[in-house]
Amino acid sequence: MSTIKTSLLREDEQRSAATPPTLNILLDETVTSLQNIRKQWRSIQGRKEFINLALPSPSLLQQIIIHLKTALFPRRLGRIDLETHDEDNFVRQHLLSGLLDLQQQINLEIRHKAALADEYFNIAELKNKVDAILKDLLTQLPSIRSILEEDLLAALRGDPASKSTDEILLSYPGWNAIFHYRLAHFFYGHGLNIVARVIAELAHGDTGIDIHPGAQIGSGLFIDHGTGVVIGETAIIGKNVRIYQAVTLGAKRFTEDENGHLHKGQARHPIIENDVVIYAGATILGRVTIGRGSIIGGNVWLTHSVPEGSQISQAVTRNASPDEFFINGAGI
Repeated sequence: MSTIKTSLLREDEQRSAATPPTLNILLDETVTSLQNIRKQWRSIQGRKEFINLALPSPSLLQQIIIHLKTALFPRRLGRIDLETHDEDNFVRQHLLSGLLDLQQQINLEIRHKAALADEYFNIAELKNKVDAILKDLLTQLPSIRSILEEDLLAALRGDPASKSTDEILLSYPGWNAIFHYRLAHFFYGHGLNIVARVIAELAHGDTGIDIHPGAQIGSGLFIDHGTGVVIGETAIIGKNVRIYQAVTLGAKRFTEDENGHLHKGQARHPIIENDVVIYAGATILGRVTIGRGSIIGGNVWLTHSVPEGSQISQAVTRNASPDEFFINGAGI
């Protein structure tokens, strides 16, 4: 036993000796109760006792995202003293650091998934699978960077308050959420649901924007303000779409099997075609299609498809003046 472990055990024994007897008895009872609950849970989940594999770490995945973000935008998110002649080496270092940590995280998820399914995994096959995913990521990173540039330009065009893409890249929560989504979607496509979801939820926690990594989103997405935006797993969003805060692209209803469990994987979220604008508070539910170039007004509740070029707004009062009608989001 290592010196560190021995020291920790002695410290634990000292604390236990100093603990009042009644508290020690209660601690033992609680530990036993928790053990029984864990056993019951594992039985319900159908898990074997030998499954004791670690899962991907949210904190490590957060560091990996920082490495990848820095590698993709080295002059904006890297060192302030970074010189042009050092740029490529700087990018290489961050990519390498991110990939080495990512290799471990992917390995953990694949091993865990195989153990849950009671599948045997060959170490060599596992290594080849992880390597293939990492190679694909390196191949895809240039195109991901290009799509992110289009997202930045969409924000610059769509927000009259923005002064530069640098301002957007460094401070806009919508763009940060989209960045996480673009990477999470890659891992989701490789069946790494836990890694993908953790990456997406890191942005959700920071920004209040909830984009499921399974959604299919075209380039040029701009999420303005963003807090409360929800985009479901099977949503499809075209190019150059603008979404404001508190918009929900959700499911209208969920079907159940004979045991009352929800069916998974069914297409249940909206399809948003190119050049659509969805204003704050709008809720669009179900597998409906919002036609190209449509404008969905604030706080609209929509559960049916609309053709291209539609302008959908809340009903106005009978005595409303023309100035109270929704006109192309121009504030009039």
